[in-house]
Amino acid sequence: MFSLLKASFCGVASRTIGSAGLFQDHLKVLSAGLKTYRLPPDYSDVMLPERQKLKFMNKVPDLKKVRKEMKNLRDIQGPARNGTAFTTGQYAIVALGGGYLHWGHLEMMRLTINRRMDPSTTFAHWCISAPYKPITRRGLGKRMGGGKGAIDQYVTPVRYGRLILEVGGRCELGEVESFMSEVAKKLPFPAKVVSRESLAAMQQEEAEREKNNQNPWTFKRVVTSNMLGIRKVLSAFDLHNHGRFSGKFHNPGRV
Repeated sequence: MFSLLKASFCGVASRTIGSAGLFQDHLKVLSAGLKTYRLPPDYSDVMLPERQKLKFMNKVPDLKKVRKEMKNLRDIQGPARNGTAFTTGQYAIVALGGGYLHWGHLEMMRLTINRRMDPSTTFAHWCISAPYKPITRRGLGKRMGGGKGAIDQYVTPVRYGRLILEVGGRCELGEVESFMSEVAKKLPFPAKVVSRESLAAMQQEEAEREKNNQNPWTFKRVVTSNMLGIRKVLSAFDLHNHGRFSGKFHNPGRV
């Protein structure tokens, strides 16, 4: 009698263990506990200015006498000499090439950012000046001669590495990156959205690539040694920038 009860009990136990093993992979073990969240950033030292939105820029500069200028493409070639560092904002749009911004581009940026940002927690300001360089244009179908054409519009020259505008306040990058990226895609030259940390990392990466370069035949060494008489076909602009720029375009792969 005792042996019969023992056999039946062992059979029931073995079937229970076997069925538990079949469904073990499909069961989710629930456990309660404390979850660690990332601390929110501290905005106690951020001060909002009186005017949070981008100001309107004049289409034509206020000049007593209008003067025509030569084309002078050097003002969009090479790296920017100023306006490459943050002032008060935390995020900005940086130019990755040279080009001209006319009044339509400035209005597009102003309207898009002023409508999409929250002025109670965010502010924006320009890092470039209003259009000041005159661009002349002749009428279609006119004969050659007759002097320089009339002024058609005014533009703002921009070089590589120049900050176009800054955005800051009590906000994170994810809150402003969407409409800032939308603005950067519509500019007439390549541009991207950066923060203080990403801009410093980008500049540090360029310096490290130049410092840790293992290729001995750099552009600077080839030009200095005048190999194959290459200096005959190079300009002073190429010698000064060591071939890192082709006009208004930046060559990121060249050290």
